[in-house]
Amino acid sequence: QVQLVESGGGLVQAGGSLRLSCALSGGTFSVYAMGWFRQAPGKEREFVAGIARSDTTTDYTDSVKGRLTISRDNAKNTVFLQMNSLKPEDTGIYYCAARPGSYYYVYKKDYAYWGQGTQVTVSS
Repeated sequence: QVQLVESGGGLVQAGGSLRLSCALSGGTFSVYAMGWFRQAPGKEREFVAGIARSDTTTDYTDSVKGRLTISRDNAKNTVFLQMNSLKPEDTGIYYCAARPGSYYYVYKKDYAYWGQGTQVTVSS
């Protein structure tokens, strides 16, 4: 059974940085495209960033472009989200997700496995 475990969330001031990690176990990491989603209070879970299983293609939602960077280490079965220049509107629970296949999708329904989430709070 595939399991995803996120870590690295916390409380940070606006302009600060955090690095989220998500480790996959119970499966072959390199066969999955990976995504990061977030859910703010009272809002739908939204796509933040995605990375292809080959690590050659990435994409981001417009509001985080230039500030957040997704990467993966297939040898360590881990996907990362480096978050710089954080803003209060980045606050939410961040989830990583895995889908079998080459490329990420932006829709939640296309992902087969989800982590439990990690809280990110950015104070102004």
